[in-house]
Amino acid sequence: MRENTNRKRSIGRRIICVMFFTSLVFAHLPLFAQAPKSGQVAAKKRAAGKCSGAWTGNITYTRTQSMNETKTTQRVSNRGKDTRTMEMRYNYKASVAVLESPERDGTNIGKANIDHSFVSSDKTEAREENSCDQGKTWRVMFGEFESKSEVRGQASGVEANVSVGVNGDGTYSVSVGIPQIQGMLKGEEKASFSGQCKPKEGKTQTMPSTPTTIEGNSLTSDGRDRVDPQDPNQLSGSYTSSGPGFTETITWNLKKCGAPLRITDLQFEDMKFPNWNDWRAITEQRGTVDGNLVKIKAKVLNESGETKYANVRFKETYKGDKWDGARPDAEFRDAEVGVRVDANSEQTVELLWDSSGYSWFDDGRPRLLQRVKAELEENNKKIDEMTKNLKVAPKPLVLVHGLWSSWRAWESWQNILTTSHSYDWKAYPVGEKPDKGLMNTGGSFLSTQPTNSIGQNADELGKYIKYAQEDRNAWHVDLVAHSMGGLISRYHIAQQMVPNTPEDPRPKVSHLIMLGTPNLGSPCADVMNVAFEMLGENVEAVRQLRQDQVANFNRVNIARKGVKFSALAGNPLPTMCKEVVWNDGVVPVASAKWKIKDNAESKSLHTDLTGTSDFSSFVKPRLAIGPKGDHMPEAPDASQYTGIYTHSRNYGASFAADEIVPATVTAPFAKSVTLDAKRSIEIDVPVESAANFGVTFMADPKISVTLIDASGAIVGKNLAGSPESRGWFRSMYFDKPVTAGVWKLRLENTGDLEYRAVVTSWANMGR
Repeated sequence: MRENTNRKRSIGRRIICVMFFTSLVFAHLPLFAQAPKSGQVAAKKRAAGKCSGAWTGNITYTRTQSMNETKTTQRVSNRGKDTRTMEMRYNYKASVAVLESPERDGTNIGKANIDHSFVSSDKTEAREENSCDQGKTWRVMFGEFESKSEVRGQASGVEANVSVGVNGDGTYSVSVGIPQIQGMLKGEEKASFSGQCKPKEGKTQTMPSTPTTIEGNSLTSDGRDRVDPQDPNQLSGSYTSSGPGFTETITWNLKKCGAPLRITDLQFEDMKFPNWNDWRAITEQRGTVDGNLVKIKAKVLNESGETKYANVRFKETYKGDKWDGARPDAEFRDAEVGVRVDANSEQTVELLWDSSGYSWFDDGRPRLLQRVKAELEENNKKIDEMTKNLKVAPKPLVLVHGLWSSWRAWESWQNILTTSHSYDWKAYPVGEKPDKGLMNTGGSFLSTQPTNSIGQNADELGKYIKYAQEDRNAWHVDLVAHSMGGLISRYHIAQQMVPNTPEDPRPKVSHLIMLGTPNLGSPCADVMNVAFEMLGENVEAVRQLRQDQVANFNRVNIARKGVKFSALAGNPLPTMCKEVVWNDGVVPVASAKWKIKDNAESKSLHTDLTGTSDFSSFVKPRLAIGPKGDHMPEAPDASQYTGIYTHSRNYGASFAADEIVPATVTAPFAKSVTLDAKRSIEIDVPVESAANFGVTFMADPKISVTLIDASGAIVGKNLAGSPESRGWFRSMYFDKPVTAGVWKLRLENTGDLEYRAVVTSWANMGR
């Protein structure tokens, strides 16, 4: 591919373009904001020895701007295309301490702390089909060209213009102007190639950090705010201006004749996942997520002429709460922070707060807002306080479907979560957005299509967990898994889950709740797997649930890495596939409970365990844990691992022969039939002399099955529409001695579609 000369952009030229663009973006902004003009009256100076009338406090100015454009064009040869992506991100923040001017004449000065970043990138991917032998053969040639530049700068104590103008009708405007500061500019260019007739070497050029000037910003509110007649000496509010791709905001909290030492602002920040220590302001609408670390930041202003020493106490307050308004305030852990504030300056005090549990009250009620109070003390006396609300949403709930299923098994759960807490409790059923992760557990019921191994499905689960974390900015999630989904989740935790960062000691999955998971396999999978093999079919989804396969799985997948495990077992049925054992139609109670200490039982069938009833009685109480609950990782319990050895090899689609625990199931009879709509069929079932006899079959719930002995007597029924018909493995058990002969099984399709049924038999249950 011939190198196009217009792609040889030098770094210096690129930087000039960036700075030119920046100048255009901000050309309309004056360097300093102007004071309010006609119709406004200055605050009157008070009598000597009293307050001068100057407004003091804090003004915060922010400006964000972004641009993202992707454009694809055909190359001149018409044998390829160029895809160009341009991206720009601009963030500017200034926190301005508003002080009385030294002249004490009622006017103000400002001291600003400024943080600025500007990052831009321009990337072109070129692809062209070309020939190196005059058209005999063709190949695809690639070229990738990328330019990056960034300007960053910080400054503190910079003098800024501030002005407050109050009109005769009570309206007022606030203005702030911040001067230019010095920053550093750096850039980089990369080029790489592949597929060319003559190999081309890519190049990287870097420009070292270079001093540059960062322009200032200014903004004046629109003058529509009004002084509160009940509190005329305090102004608070915000004003936002926006245009194509940009938003700028000023927020103010000002007092006139206030105490020399006081709190001027209370703010919250959390980290942008997955970047540890990438702190960003929490907006009231967005809030944060349960389990995130939050910085609570109180700004303390000292407008006196001497250095002051004080303490700030951070508390949760219930004042104004509908149910708990009478409860006393409670201090957060390590809530007292000392502060020194120099004369005529502002200082920020921070508390790092763990929000775990604060989306719920300790009795399980949803907590929609957390009220945070900062109290300022001087000489052990409270002199000021400020309270702000913080929304804390529950952790995202990632939902993992099981065998022969899809994300639609959880379609009702977003509504369940919304009614249980709020719309901020988000459900993430794996596969709802296929591009974020899609498991294959066998498709529809009785499908024989190829499936993923448990390990492959765990890969997809891992992708979906990451998607949920990024979408909600959540450092921790909860999992609810049904059936085989529990094995997939266990595999992901044991084999794939790594810490979010080395600095975050808690697992990214806080809690795994398993509903009807075959943690010891399913005896019905043993029986039906043999039946499928007799029919010449390999149904991988069933084979993976054989007891010998899961026994090997349990040898390998031991580590829980601090994740709390809970298990719910269904117990409505007393027998199943050659065993007398309480079960849910697929999984015995003992298999679902396994070695999990936190367990319970339900009267629900296997396919009903994802219903509202079991959510309310089992799932929600384990997720709706208030601040006083246990949010620490689960400590390892050696008793759970007795008799199990660790193994480094991952569990995939199969095991080596010497690792498998042999299955002992035999099936003397197996049959597959297809029933037309509204039709019935009888099939012969050979019976040998035995102490008892049973049949197991897999069929749609619209198929009724009747078992008839050799004399023509009906000895068992499993009717369409009954609770038992919804099970994957449907069984009928004749608990009496039988003699050799031929029985019959009558199958009736009550539905309007064609359905398949697979039947097998067994004998001598319990022997």
